[in-house]
Amino acid sequence: MVYGISIILIGIGIYGLMTQKNLFKHIVSLSIIDTAVNIFIVATGYVSNGKAPIYTRALPGFSPNSFVDPLPQALVLTAIVIGVGTLALGASLLVRVKEKHSSINVENMKGVGE
Repeated sequence: MVYGISIILIGIGIYGLMTQKNLFKHIVSLSIIDTAVNIFIVATGYVSNGKAPIYTRALPGFSPNSFVDPLPQALVLTAIVIGVGTLALGASLLVRVKEKHSSINVENMKGVGE
């Protein structure tokens, strides 16, 4: 179920990139794709009825397969920080493009494609 939601969100993001001419909508579409990939990565580390990956001797029926994998969660935390930085950079570049071309619509930009 979660994998399907993730794939649908990736499709929505790609559709937004392909059909929209507004650069702000491109940034939003990239953010949707980033979120969908993060959801997919976290879902790969999920174990049904899994326990926290803390080993103790008092744990009855110890099995490594009963633990949730913490590595995807750590990777996604890093990816979220990188995504926020990338989003901030994209927003600042968008402001500069608006100042220079007086439009964020690709078709209405002054001096582009002439």
